Amino acid sequence: MKATGSPFSGHSEFATTHWSLVLAAGERSNDARASEALETLCLIYWYPLYAYIRRRGYSPGDAEDLTQEFFARLLARNYLARADPHAGKFRSFLLAGINYLLCDERDKERRLKRGGGQKVIPFDEDSAEARYRLKPADKMTPECVFERSWVATLLERAARHLREEYTAAGKSALYDQLTEFRLDGQGQRAYGEVAAQLGQSESAVKSAILRLRRRHHQLVREEIAQTVADPSDVDGEISYLLRILE
Repeated sequence: MKATGSPFSGHSEFATTHWSLVLAAGERSNDARASEALETLCLIYWYPLYAYIRRRGYSPGDAEDLTQEFFARLLARNYLARADPHAGKFRSFLLAGINYLLCDERDKERRLKRGGGQKVIPFDEDSAEARYRLKPADKMTPECVFERSWVATLLERAARHLREEYTAAGKSALYDQLTEFRLDGQGQRAYGEVAAQLGQSESAVKSAILRLRRRHHQLVREEIAQTVADPSDVDGEISYLLRILE
C-alpha cells in the first residue's frame, strides 16, 4: 500500500485497506482477498487480545486457548456478519468480539474442550507471557491494557518497516544511531553527541532525524489505515492512539 502527499498533511490517499475488504466480505461469501486480509490482521493484532484476556484474570494457558478459539471462529467467518461498517475500527470489532466470546465461555467444561488444541495463528506462549509481564503491575483496566498493547504493536510494525528501509539503503548504522528519535523513542542524547558518533555536522544530524521521524509517521499512518474503514478516519485514530501513550 502506498500513500501520497506529505505524511503530516492529513490528506494522504490509501489503497483499499485490509479492514474495508473484510467489511465488504460481511455482505457476501467466498471472497478470497477478504479472507486473506482478515488473516493478515489477525496475525498482526492477536497480542492485544491476549493481554486483554490476561488482565481479565485468566491464566496464561486459558488466555492462549481463548485467543485461539476467538480467531478460529473469526477466520471461519462466523463473526463477519456482525461487523458493523459504521463502527469503523478493527480494534473496536475485535474487542466486542472477544467480550462476546468470554461471555459465551463461562462453562468450565466447555472451556477445557475449546479449540481442540488447534493452533489457528502462530503463538509463542512464553514470548507472549514475557511481553505481558513487562507491563507495569498497576490498576490499568483490561480495556486500557488492550489499547496500549494495540498501540505498541502498531508502532513496533512501523519501526520494523523503517529499519528494513534503512537497511536496504545501506544505512543500518545511521538507523541504529537515530532509532531513539523515532516517534515512540525518548531521544535523550544531545544532537552533538550523535553527530560525533556519526562523524557528521549537528545540522546534518538534525535533518536526518527529521527525515526519520517523518518517515516513521508515514509508516504509522499506513499501518493505521489498514485497520479503519474510511481513510479519512486515520488522523483521528492517530490522535486518539497517541493520547493513549501519553
